[in-house]
This record gives sequence, C-alpha cells and structure tokens, in this order.
Amino acid sequence: MREYCKRMSVPFSLDDYDLDGFISVVALFGQDKFGFVVTPNVDHLIRFHDEFEFRSAYADASYILLDSRVLSYAFRIAKRIRTKVCTGSDLTARLFDRVIVSNDKIVLIGGDDAQVRLLIEKFALKDIHHYNPPMGFARDPQAIEVCLRFIEAHSPFRFCFLAVGAPQQEMLAQRLKVRGVARGLVLCIGASINFLTGSERRAPKWMRRIGGEWLFRLMLNPRRLGRRYLIRGPRVLPLLWQTKLRLRPPAAIDPAGPCSTLVTTTVGETRTPGSV
Repeated sequence: MREYCKRMSVPFSLDDYDLDGFISVVALFGQDKFGFVVTPNVDHLIRFHDEFEFRSAYADASYILLDSRVLSYAFRIAKRIRTKVCTGSDLTARLFDRVIVSNDKIVLIGGDDAQVRLLIEKFALKDIHHYNPPMGFARDPQAIEVCLRFIEAHSPFRFCFLAVGAPQQEMLAQRLKVRGVARGLVLCIGASINFLTGSERRAPKWMRRIGGEWLFRLMLNPRRLGRRYLIRGPRVLPLLWQTKLRLRPPAAIDPAGPCSTLVTTTVGETRTPGSV
C-alpha cells in the first residue's frame, strides 16, 4: 500500500508563513508587478487531486498559504511535518486593519453593495472598485471576460480581493496572470469579506485555535455545508498519503519578484537557487 501511494503521489507546495510572517511580505508587494495568493483548505486539497485545472492554477500562484488548522494537524500526523497556518480570513482582516490606507486602490470581486458600504465606512476607503459577477458566471466565457476586463481596467491596484469561492477565484487569478495586463496583488479569499463585514458569523477564537471553525460554520448552516464537511471532506484522508508535501521556506522567496524567484524545497532536502 505504501509503495502504491508513493507511485501515485502528487506534489503539493506550501509557503511556510504564519500571519505575522506573511503580512510584512504582502505589505511590500507593490503595484509594478502581478502576483496572486491562494489559501488551500481541505476542499482545495481534494480539488487539487481531482481537477487538472485547479492544479494548474496553484502552479501559477505566487504564494500558497495554508488556510486550515485541520490540514495542519493532519500533515503533522500523516507526514510528521509541522506547517504554519495563515488563514485567508485572518489575512484579509489584518490587511484592512493595519496595511491598507484610505487612498489605496482596492478592487473587490464578489460580495454586495451593502458590504462595500460597510468597508468604506469602517476603513475610510476612498478608492474601492466593486463588481459582483452573476451566479454561474464561471460557465459563461462572456461573463468571465467582463469580470477580467473590470479588474484590468482598475489596474494598477494595491490589492484585488476575489471573493467568489473556489475554483472560480483561482481560475480568475490565473487568467489575469496569463493575460499579463493587471498589476498588483490578487488574493483569493473566499468568505473572508462576509466575516469582516459581519454578514456571516465567525467562530470564536478558541474554536479557531483548535481547528473547530468548520464545526461552527456547519452548526450555523447545516443545509448548505453539510455535504461539503460531512460527505466530501472525509475524502481527504486517503489523499493525505498520496500528497507529497513540499514547504517553500520564506527565506527563499523574494518579495520583489515572487513569481520568478520561488525555490521549492521538499522537506528533508536543502536546495539553493540553481541547484538541480
């Protein structure tokens, strides 16, 4: 069984950042280049194994930050590897609280007008641009094009938040990179804006610390999330053994050019730029 899993293993990279470590990187990213951030959780790891397009988007990501304490515990047990966690919701909140200033150009894809008004009032934003694509837009090439052009029309931006769920947000980010027009940092953040604006309750801090946020969300919305957490989620267990986890150390990532200077390091190996 172990040899079979080894033959079937899929490389999966993570950037070894916690929130405090990454916030200094993201604050210095700038608007003269393009990059995008993805935040994998249990559902994303399942998609990573199942869907070629999703793996392709992750391969193009500038930063891959672990969003799930559950996965962190699972990697510690299955791989004997300690991984840092930088959740998309915490990252989004920290950016608005401590990094973004009033005159920064911000693009938000997803969410509603009421949420945008709350963000403007709470953070004194003066240059925010919002577009909420129609439901099912990812299956409509014309709707995707409208969304991409909206983002590009407001480039360069400091941050573009994609809050349309996986895999739509990762697909948009990858296409922006391929097109080569947009400049700034794009963050795939899922429901983070809902938490930040109070339209969706977030788990108490003690539940987040022990990895119980999924249970809190399930209790609040069992009809919407029951299948995801109780039926689909357990599929990750056998996939853990087929996942070849690679940590990309922060010291190997240059904030001035993350897309071109990443050094992938398999745990247990030491590699330097230029090595083979």
